[in-house]
Amino acid sequence: MVTAKTIDHLDPGAISWLAASVIMVASVAHGDDIDVLIGGDAPGWATGHQDTLILPAASLDATGCLVPGAGFGSIFLVPGLNEIMRVNGRVASSDQTGIRVTVDECYIHCGKALIRSDFWSPVSKSDEISLDAFTGECRFLALATCDSHANADLSPKGDPAGLMVRLDDGAIRFADRPGNRRIDSFRNMIEQPRVAAALIVPGLYRVIVVHGRARITDDPSEREAFTVGDKVPQLVTVVGDARIELRDSSALRRVAAWPAPPPPEGLKAGKIATGHLKLSKGLSARLAGYVMSVPGLVERELAKDYKANLY
Repeated sequence: MVTAKTIDHLDPGAISWLAASVIMVASVAHGDDIDVLIGGDAPGWATGHQDTLILPAASLDATGCLVPGAGFGSIFLVPGLNEIMRVNGRVASSDQTGIRVTVDECYIHCGKALIRSDFWSPVSKSDEISLDAFTGECRFLALATCDSHANADLSPKGDPAGLMVRLDDGAIRFADRPGNRRIDSFRNMIEQPRVAAALIVPGLYRVIVVHGRARITDDPSEREAFTVGDKVPQLVTVVGDARIELRDSSALRRVAAWPAPPPPEGLKAGKIATGHLKLSKGLSARLAGYVMSVPGLVERELAKDYKANLY
């Protein structure tokens, strides 16, 4: 059931999510390189149909890494909503007008990362901020990984300020928290450890981008540093030999997403996820999709899970 909600195209529900999204964070892998980039604009900037995602070049912070054949993993955020839509595939073409991505995977991701980070509530600070202050205020991290065949994944991470990341000894550390129970990023890091990450402080228009080599640890001393209440994470990711840079993000400045406006009327992540289950080839998933069609059921179950299993 963890993967049953994944479809291999953009259905009408996914396209409606794209139409409301203002922020995208993407992982791009090609050859020995992996990078993370941010895109965004007014709602409707990203479009698509069936097996193709279309991104205008002018709405992206960078396009140089988006060469044909590159692996592509992305998350799309809608103001005021905590759930995330993920779209993965391959860059099919790229020119001065836009980028076309062939879609291999599309699914709705749970909202725990955005809830923990309180993503849609901005800080009231200037963009002129030191590296130490930025990492201390960071509440959201987008982890870009890929396997040895450059199949890319972008995993959202969220925590309160002061608990999202630790920077010391030339390494960035962050905890693994409960999420959608997929292990794509872990599998990728074990297969090949090169990663990139974007660190975001909601409300600021600058981001920290980290490149390095990742390892996963269950060392108690590493884990205990990220304790929330009585909840100790099971794993911590350490990105060593870290190359750290502070980048301006025209995309974040352009969308002006903070504070977030009310979410679009009628756009329901649970309804879209239910539609994806109904499209699944597995009988159990399709049956679950029909059960989840009961009005309000998905929203109630999500709310219970967010309350009981946030950490």
